[in-house]
Amino acid sequence: MPPAETSSPDAPEPDEGSPPADAPLLRLRDGLGRIVETEAGLAEVCAAMARGTGPVAIDAERASGYRYSARAYLIQLRREGSGTFLVDPIAFDSMAPLQEVLEGTEWILHAATQDLPCLNEVGLYPTKLFDTELAGRLLGHPRVGLATLVETLLGYRMAKEHSAVDWSTRPLPEPWLEYAALDVEVLVELREVLGAELVAAGKEGWAAEEFEWLKTFTQTVRVDQWRRTSGLHKVRGRRALGAVRALWTTRDQIAAERDVTPSRIIPDSAIVAAALAMPTTRTALKATKGFYGRGADRYAGRWVAVLTQVRDLPEAQLPTRTPRSEGPPPPRAWADKDPVAARRLLLAREAITATSEELKVPAENLLTPDFVRRVLWTPPSPRDLEPLTRAISVALRDMGARAWQVRLTAPLLADAVLAADEPVTDSGSDPTLRSPESASSSPD
Repeated sequence: MPPAETSSPDAPEPDEGSPPADAPLLRLRDGLGRIVETEAGLAEVCAAMARGTGPVAIDAERASGYRYSARAYLIQLRREGSGTFLVDPIAFDSMAPLQEVLEGTEWILHAATQDLPCLNEVGLYPTKLFDTELAGRLLGHPRVGLATLVETLLGYRMAKEHSAVDWSTRPLPEPWLEYAALDVEVLVELREVLGAELVAAGKEGWAAEEFEWLKTFTQTVRVDQWRRTSGLHKVRGRRALGAVRALWTTRDQIAAERDVTPSRIIPDSAIVAAALAMPTTRTALKATKGFYGRGADRYAGRWVAVLTQVRDLPEAQLPTRTPRSEGPPPPRAWADKDPVAARRLLLAREAITATSEELKVPAENLLTPDFVRRVLWTPPSPRDLEPLTRAISVALRDMGARAWQVRLTAPLLADAVLAADEPVTDSGSDPTLRSPESASSSPD
């Protein structure tokens, strides 16, 4: 790679860790090879990977915003002594040969939780990994996108013009392939810099625990995903809510059948418009203001049919405005439902925020906010500090918190529980009686 350009002597002194004023554009050192889509080509990739040394940089491209599935449509790999390879996973029935040759190597990924599910889907599982985005978070870098870290730490700009293209397109245009190859071009170098920073900050142990946990990561399936429909707040009444649920579910089924993103069938606004109008015929549906989309007319019969079904549903089978949940209520409701619990949450958030700032780790990485809420809504029964801290530690570990997180945060939560139990004599001067939501600087 060419050396980074130096800034003009008359230019203002950049902040520590900032990129050069005119950082050069990152380019491929070895040129762009052909996309691998044959068994013979895959065998060559495996042989080259076996000859290489050190960790393997890996990335995957999905067709987010175009396809329903989250499958990988391109896999990029780079290793010292091997070079860069672009593999089309759609062309293969099995990626087992690649998995075999990668066994025992360290994978370097950026934002592993985005790529691991689609890599796992084609049979690729890491035995060891390093996530450059998560490392950046643990180190307190304010922006942890790949392009930002590469520019800040390595001094190169990365092209961004093909970040939102349809990777299911075949054949893939050469400029897209070059863009994809650049995503792994300097991941190894970035890992070295971030790894050294983790050691210098004394956080390499934290990172090791996080990376080990990532190997078992699976995406959580949301319950009642239809409740995330944009504009749902406009819908009043259980039957209209039932219509949103039915239309959303039908759209999701059609999208899965066609493997297209649901919004390309009909947008959320069309679902809300139909749920508010509740038309009874295809003609009335198509005349409904705000009901449009590529599938509005094509699937009009199915939309009308599900609206008819909703119209005939017994009240007991219709959804309620507030979903039933086994977990704690939303934080904004704590002050009314349990003022002591609300005080616990506010005190804990303030302590976690202070620790987060001191350690330069985002609060949500210090401890998952949902774990905080679950522990504090129904805390363990001991009310002596040491037994309570131990009980909270056990609860956090059972939820999935890593050991380093438990060590740092269990004492904070225990202190919050005990402090909130103390009687308050002057409620007007006690800031902890505010709703937890009012603390704008607190983590969610």
